[in-house]
Amino acid sequence: MSEEYRHIVRIGGADIDGQESLIQGLTRIMGVGLRLSGTVIRQLGMEPSQRLGFISDDDIAKIEEIVSDPIKAGFPEWYVNRPRDRMSGRMLHLTGSDLDFARRNDVDRLRRIKSWRGTRHSLGLKVRGQHTRTTGRGGMAVGVSRKKV
Repeated sequence: MSEEYRHIVRIGGADIDGQESLIQGLTRIMGVGLRLSGTVIRQLGMEPSQRLGFISDDDIAKIEEIVSDPIKAGFPEWYVNRPRDRMSGRMLHLTGSDLDFARRNDVDRLRRIKSWRGTRHSLGLKVRGQHTRTTGRGGMAVGVSRKKV
C-alpha cells in the first residue's frame, strides 16, 4: 500500500476522487459497473473498502490492464460489454470515449439503413417499445390557466 495520498486518481481515462472506496471509485469509469469492479478487485486480492487515493501506481496499471481486456485476464465472455464486435468479430470491452464512439456509430448505422430503431432514434422517440401516450413528452409543460380575479 502506498503511503502518499492522491486527491485525484486517473484510471482508465477518468479522474476519480481519492476519497472514494475502491469498489465505488472504479464504477466512475464509463463501461465499468459494480459487478466488474468487484470482480477486478477480488482477482487482484485488494480490499474493496480501501480508499482510492492510497493505491500504488502498480495497482493502477494492473486494474487498467484487466479492465481493458477482461477475457485475457480469465473472465468469462459474458463480462464484456461488446460481444462479437461488428468490425472485428472479437469479444471487446470498451471503456471511456471508445464506448461512447462505438455507441454513436451503432445509432448512426441504424439511421443510415433506415431501420425502425434508427427512425425512432432520429425522431427522438422511445426506441424499445415503451408506451408514449403519457410519458416521454418533451418541450414546455402546458397546463390549465386560471381566470384572473
